[in-house]
Amino acid sequence: MHILLLIIFILAGWKWGDWKNWRKYYPTILFFIIGDLLYNYLLYDYTMWRFHTSFDKFILPNHTLISIAVTFISFPVKVLIYLGHYPENKSKFIQFIYIFAWILFFTLFEFGALNLGILSHHNGWNLIATFFFYIVIFVMLRLHQDRQLLTWVISFGLIIFLCIYFDVPITSMK
Repeated sequence: MHILLLIIFILAGWKWGDWKNWRKYYPTILFFIIGDLLYNYLLYDYTMWRFHTSFDKFILPNHTLISIAVTFISFPVKVLIYLGHYPENKSKFIQFIYIFAWILFFTLFEFGALNLGILSHHNGWNLIATFFFYIVIFVMLRLHQDRQLLTWVISFGLIIFLCIYFDVPITSMK
């Protein structure tokens, strides 16, 4: 199932991604990837969500390989589509609707993944946390385009907040 979803992401990126301006979005793509790799490293033994194998388990046999594939395939595509079509010169209301549509879409996408059994939540994480997390992600991706240093500072503060809120034991970190 993950391979099928990744192929869909690749096709969507090919169709709607702003590939001609990929260099403009490259720092934000790296920011997104680094954030996910940091999450996977710090919370390796105390995960908030976990990918599960499906019929494609001979290609992606475990959470780690699925996560790497998602990180390096779907994340760049998401950024190239999301920022490539961001309504830059539109009203704040249109921008709000655009961001909210992305938040809603990916929250519903995760709801589907949960129901298909290819994703599970752990250690207090739930769909409400996912919804708020997507708010943070999509606002931060947009902010990162203009204010990289501020975005990093906010991100480290959010990491600390989330570790405290979800009572992540320091001893579970590598």
